[in-house]
Amino acid sequence: MALQSPFFGKRDNEPTSLRHGSPNANPYANGTPAAATSSAAVNTQATPVQENAAAAVGTAREGGSKLTVGPNIKLKGVEITDCDTLVVEGLVEATMDSRVIQIAEHGAFKGSAEIDIAEIHGEFDGNLTVRQKLVIYATGKVTGKIRYGKLVIEEGGQLAGEILYGAVAGTKAALVGKPGLQVA
Repeated sequence: MALQSPFFGKRDNEPTSLRHGSPNANPYANGTPAAATSSAAVNTQATPVQENAAAAVGTAREGGSKLTVGPNIKLKGVEITDCDTLVVEGLVEATMDSRVIQIAEHGAFKGSAEIDIAEIHGEFDGNLTVRQKLVIYATGKVTGKIRYGKLVIEEGGQLAGEILYGAVAGTKAALVGKPGLQVA
């Protein structure tokens, strides 16, 4: 009987062969790990948000860092840094400085973000600075203090709050003296 750390939630009285799904207690006995021979399917299909972002962000480098907060996941009180792409399908309450944010239709971000490109299908509430392009889709809703370089709003998309044009390179100096638009 093998002993495993309870840290990983495995019981000490369960036989090792049942843990790995193999009749052999040693998962490497056949020359391949049990995980390599399992029949579990891996979902490799991209979500519509990921596909749209890939098309819109042609400059995104291959192998960049990506964080996906899946559906029904809540990530609160964090600072997200060194992340090339953040995909929000759940709820994120954070501050971040990144290259790309993609908020799915049922996703929500609350907090502060400085981004190169933002694609909003869901909700954003807080301070948003988009250095290059802000895209709000028909199901998207953006509220708060918004600064942007370029703006695209699909019919049905919502934008409310303090909206300023001229978020070039994320500098406050670029925003001084630029005309703003107040929306109720």
